[in-house]
Amino acid sequence: MIYLDDLLAATGGRLVGEAAAREFAGFCYDSRRVQAGELFVAIKTDRGDGHDYIAHAVQDGAAGVLCQSPPELDGFGRTCIVVPDTQAALSDWGRYVIRKYRPQVIGITGSTGKTNTREAIAAVLATRYSVFRNPANYNGRFGLPIALGGLGPQHQVAVLELACDSFGEIAHLADLAAPRVGVVTAVSHAHLAYLDSLERIAEEKGRLIEALPPDGVAILNYDDARVRAMAERTSARVITYGLSPDADLVASDMRPDAEGLRLMLHFAGAGGLGLPGYPTKAEVRTRLIGRHHAYTVLAAVAAGLVHGVPWEDILDALEELRPSPGRLNVLGGVGGAVLLDDTYSANPQSMVAGLRALADYPGQRRIAVLGGMAQLGGYALEGHQQVAEAAASFVDLLVTLGERGAWIADAAQKAGLPANRVQVAYTAADAARCLSERLGPGDVVLIKGDIDARMEQVARLLLADAERDGPELVRQEPGWERVRVTRPERPTWVDIDLEAVAYNVRQVKEIVGPDVAIMAVLKADAYGHGAKKVAHTALNNGAAQCAVASLNEALWLREAGIDAPILILGYTPAWSAREALLHDITVTLYDRDVALAFSRAAADLQRVARAHVKVDTGMGRLGLLPEQVAPFVEEILALPGLELEGLYTHFSVADDADLDYTEGQVARFIEVLDRLTAAGVRFRYVHCANSAGLLRVPAARFTMVRLGIAMYGLQPSPQVALPPGFRPALTWKTTIAQVKTLPAGSFVSYGNAYQTSAEETIAVIPVGYADGFRRAPTHWHAVLVRGKRAPVVGRVCMDQTMISISHIPNVRVGDEVVLIGQQGDDEISAEEVAEWLGTINYEVVSEILARVPRVV
Repeated sequence: MIYLDDLLAATGGRLVGEAAAREFAGFCYDSRRVQAGELFVAIKTDRGDGHDYIAHAVQDGAAGVLCQSPPELDGFGRTCIVVPDTQAALSDWGRYVIRKYRPQVIGITGSTGKTNTREAIAAVLATRYSVFRNPANYNGRFGLPIALGGLGPQHQVAVLELACDSFGEIAHLADLAAPRVGVVTAVSHAHLAYLDSLERIAEEKGRLIEALPPDGVAILNYDDARVRAMAERTSARVITYGLSPDADLVASDMRPDAEGLRLMLHFAGAGGLGLPGYPTKAEVRTRLIGRHHAYTVLAAVAAGLVHGVPWEDILDALEELRPSPGRLNVLGGVGGAVLLDDTYSANPQSMVAGLRALADYPGQRRIAVLGGMAQLGGYALEGHQQVAEAAASFVDLLVTLGERGAWIADAAQKAGLPANRVQVAYTAADAARCLSERLGPGDVVLIKGDIDARMEQVARLLLADAERDGPELVRQEPGWERVRVTRPERPTWVDIDLEAVAYNVRQVKEIVGPDVAIMAVLKADAYGHGAKKVAHTALNNGAAQCAVASLNEALWLREAGIDAPILILGYTPAWSAREALLHDITVTLYDRDVALAFSRAAADLQRVARAHVKVDTGMGRLGLLPEQVAPFVEEILALPGLELEGLYTHFSVADDADLDYTEGQVARFIEVLDRLTAAGVRFRYVHCANSAGLLRVPAARFTMVRLGIAMYGLQPSPQVALPPGFRPALTWKTTIAQVKTLPAGSFVSYGNAYQTSAEETIAVIPVGYADGFRRAPTHWHAVLVRGKRAPVVGRVCMDQTMISISHIPNVRVGDEVVLIGQQGDDEISAEEVAEWLGTINYEVVSEILARVPRVV
């Protein structure tokens, strides 16, 4: 409970208006998660300003507001406290309330294992004391004071998890909390990107031990040399724990099973650990899953002994201790499988521990669904490789999610896991689809990844009873549905909805039927959508092959782990033959000399050169004329090492309203095919239809279709709309970089091509022609800001563009701007932009340059 008088005394804040409430149930800083009776804290951060959401918080039940600038008070009807800095005010209040209630404080920090250790210590001490512990991830500079809103006079002990991602944070938290007991679990690579090195992480974590009073106690993991060395940084009493026999508390004989973990605990009761009569050796049982929880148990036992908890009470508490949500929590999965939900967070050490727990868990088949790990800095590749090597040793089937997850998949195969036991996905739904119909009794599935990977979404899709067990998952509050954990590298980016790609592919599969294969066309980096991720998604949802324009595009896909057939639709020169064969790339043939080069390369490398022959039935582009096909095929079939898999043509006007010409192309192609069939030549793959053709000309589907523009949810032409349900996958966004009001007569951008006729508010957005935001001969007419169209004014620059926002109120730096896509009730489609630019939607999206990040 938070009392207004305490808050004013602690912060020096000023009460503005009437005190509608003098007591608050707790703090809340996210208006999407506010509960009735809470005090909403309006915090300004680099990502946004909480003051913008005061009205929303009040509407949803907030009883008051702590802010830096008061809202409009007419009809406000809530308590309003104004302070110079809300973040500093929270720290001041936290420090005040700790000293007011004076609980015995136990601080816990470390790179891994903090939360489980906090829960175990709290459970042990709760057998004798009234215990407060900070919930969830409220453990940092701002989270801890918010958590302390639940501290009250009844609490004798406060067990506080302390986390950091910046230097000085642990010292700040220790100063706030004034711990008498400090526990350090481990020093590992978590937050390495921010804290530079393991040595500096140890330096930062050790600030907790430095802050202990002389009559305090430091509880340290003896097996971690960096943690063990912290004993030199304190005058407090030191107790160590670990598997080493040199520790004060030692675990041995660990026996993990489906019910948890059994171990033997050794400690020297005569050495001042605990009270007289404690055993020097005893068996301990816990429901926590995994051998690594021996450390959790040891730390909890040490804390219990320090606080005089009877031995039998310690044993009972540990035996009843259950896994926390998202931390190797056992749940029922589809098909009778067992899920080990370890989705809260991840770093290399916790990933390997989770995989070992999977290996120890009784089952017939062990499956891991792994996302990537962020914040590892220069250790990122090595850390993911470490996880991959463990996965190759412990799992029967590996499914990975996301860009970093794909690193694990690649490294696991290099470590010896067969490719047919590895599946790469880029959406949670795809990862779940890889398994949902393959799981059965005896399967044990570990699901783990960093918070960025949002692996709880995969877990939810694999639950046997989501209604019953969904609340057991982490990050299930409504606000998390709209939270973006990571930010793109630039304030101009493209959002790619791969679930839209997946859905569109499945829709096409329903249209063409089970007997017609789908070739996903991925030219030009998948029409600007990101070929690697689109390829995996398309193949996971019904596509059987990929098509590209050139060899380098094919090689990019092979490097990304795509092992499906890849057809080069364009020209492959003779000198590329060896490279194509070495990577099992299928080529298009229509030239005798190139065919001879591929035959020679096949002989030299003792490989088979796979090829499709292209027929020019009226496009006037690459390919053989109909009368040239039969003699060419006859000659090619006689060449050693060549395998003619396919025959195809391409339509020139299948997206026109009139289909007469297209039907003529089909007829000419069928004549060629009939002639070859009569000569005894048959092809495995026969394909004509592009997106427009497969939708409009069923007779052109043959044995395969080439799915291009429709896969991305874009219509083939203004005359050919997509069937209902298809949705675009690409949204192009940027942000407001500056807002300024110019007087009448001011010029904007190069060439003074635009001049204000009256006072005008202009915003600068960090996007320009070097991103694919066209400058000339015509440019975008408008973009969306706060759901309204803002016209582009002046010339588009290389990296920046100006827009007029005089008619849009309250626009600020950092506001999201949509260049293609929907915002509010309005939408700017790629088709509309194409009309502005005098081109086609294909070009609009394909022109978005590589320096614009693609975000899934």
